[in-house]
Amino acid sequence: MIKLCDIDPATDEKLPSHFPDKSGVGVHYANAVLKQISVKLDDGTKVLGKRRGLKLTLRINNAKGDGLLRRLEHGPDVKHMLHKALEEAATQAGAKIEFRGHEVYLQPPAE
Repeated sequence: MIKLCDIDPATDEKLPSHFPDKSGVGVHYANAVLKQISVKLDDGTKVLGKRRGLKLTLRINNAKGDGLLRRLEHGPDVKHMLHKALEEAATQAGAKIEFRGHEVYLQPPAE
């Protein structure tokens, strides 16, 4: 696994308990995290995370996967919902993503 990034602890200020959010799934927090995981790694791997509504898209080089922010299944914790949605998107892309505290690790898909 490759260390993708560190999530800035200040991102927690975007959680619905601290920041007005009427979505019920923490879209402001999700956007802040997706912005931080959208990087180009030292080995040339490009990672891009985007959100449109409840749907998250994770693109790793040419591989692409989608995940949904599912409040009924994985809620009400916003962080848990986001992690599960990103894990679903990574699995569809043939990769694996893992969250360890404020660190994010990625196993890119086999080329």
